[in-house]
Amino acid sequence: LLIARKMLQDISGGAIGDEISSIVDKITNILKKHSVVADHIDDAFSFQLIEYSPAPEAVFKAVLEGCLKKKCLSFTYYSPATEEKSERTVEPYHLLNYMGTWHTIGYCHLRKEIRDFALSRISEAKVLTESFKIPADFDFKKYFLSTFGLYKGKTTKEVTLRFTPEKSKWIKDQIWHKDQKVKHLKDGSIELSFPVSDFSEIKMEILKHGGMVEVIKPKSLKDLTKAEAKNILKIY
Repeated sequence: LLIARKMLQDISGGAIGDEISSIVDKITNILKKHSVVADHIDDAFSFQLIEYSPAPEAVFKAVLEGCLKKKCLSFTYYSPATEEKSERTVEPYHLLNYMGTWHTIGYCHLRKEIRDFALSRISEAKVLTESFKIPADFDFKKYFLSTFGLYKGKTTKEVTLRFTPEKSKWIKDQIWHKDQKVKHLKDGSIELSFPVSDFSEIKMEILKHGGMVEVIKPKSLKDLTKAEAKNILKIY
């Protein structure tokens, strides 16, 4: 209940503020019955997120309504990669908060496939009268948990990373993917293996650990990481 209360407070405000505030009040009253002083709750614990993109309130409300009522959405979407905007009609299957940033996963009529859309890049969102049905063979949990990270591709490759003995002390208890395999080496290093379908996110995760991690396989990811390291070296 404490966690639910704090999370609801973090997303409350604007168009959905009154409804969520009412829920927060109800949770607070339950906590009071267990001798928890409301004024002390926020001092006791908190969530801290960085590098996340807040969702515009109007966009959040439209996407949430589309997901719950199974109504198509139309919106303008901005792509940082191409620096272009495009008009989209999407069947929103699921609303997801990933690392603090809100996303909707759904079928894009323009691309003719399931796509991920960050709500922070959506503008002029409208709920359409057209209804949709989520395909019987689509399971969000299976879709999202199939490979590492947010971005999914059509092919999957197993990635193996080797962490130094020193770094392994912190990595050994971490869960990077539900199907990960951990191999403990004699020198104290560990090798972590898991499925990946898109290298964008895992590449950045590898670079975050600097010289304390080595890509063992696949070679394509190793080459990609090496090229990025060379680009970093040019800056310094």
